[in-house]
Amino acid sequence: MADIRPPAVAGMFYPADPGALHSAIDTYMAAATVPDLGRVRAVMAPHAGYVYSGPVAAYAYRLLSAQQPRPGRIIIMGPSHRSWFPGVAVADVDGFATPLGTQPVDRAFVKALTESQELFSAVNAPHTPEHSLEVQIPFIQVVLPDVPVVPMLFGETDPTAVGEALDRILEDTDLIIVSSDLSHYHSNRSAHTIDRQFLDALLAGDRQGVLKGEACGQAPALALMAIAESRNWHPRLLDYRTSGDISGDTRQVVGYAAVAYIEES
Repeated sequence: MADIRPPAVAGMFYPADPGALHSAIDTYMAAATVPDLGRVRAVMAPHAGYVYSGPVAAYAYRLLSAQQPRPGRIIIMGPSHRSWFPGVAVADVDGFATPLGTQPVDRAFVKALTESQELFSAVNAPHTPEHSLEVQIPFIQVVLPDVPVVPMLFGETDPTAVGEALDRILEDTDLIIVSSDLSHYHSNRSAHTIDRQFLDALLAGDRQGVLKGEACGQAPALALMAIAESRNWHPRLLDYRTSGDISGDTRQVVGYAAVAYIEES
């Protein structure tokens, strides 16, 4: 019997009904307008409830939907909100299930990675309740169905060392998705100021500036920055909004951004 990680937040972060879920993603994607930026090697997308972050995440996935050729594998990197552990926990399962079906996991890659790199461990327990990777999966299922994923949760680790380790083994057909929200629970005006500083640092390749920000996915973002610097990938901001911008409730907001990393020739 296949070893499948079941959905933990369907019906909470996104619709549990397959038709409603697909329709929501289609609506968000239709509203996202993105430029032709060339070859996309990585994106950053938010992971909150779809009614808040879905319109922003759709910018990253709309860009990916137009990419040719399709990636051969997707490495998804996100923070662990509920579990503490050392290093990076890589899900060692056959697939991640959502109401839209099951996205396969590249289990052979997981085995090779966790057996050869000490920073990575095949550990499933932190993945069981975690939403940061799960909320990316339905978008992936709509845009890149059947492309195998490698789900990674960051614990206590050196993100630059993680990025350098991944940089040594990444293949040319790999795509990276970083799952991260930005600042949390400030006024809308304060959130825009805090997030703008973070995004300016991210776009400038300023790791120290990124460390000063409040992104919950700071560690995977720093790992991606190390890879991007090595491979001459350049970030482009696709969209930024807060939950207050989207919902109208501007009292305690969360910031969301969609960023793409483009391969420069």
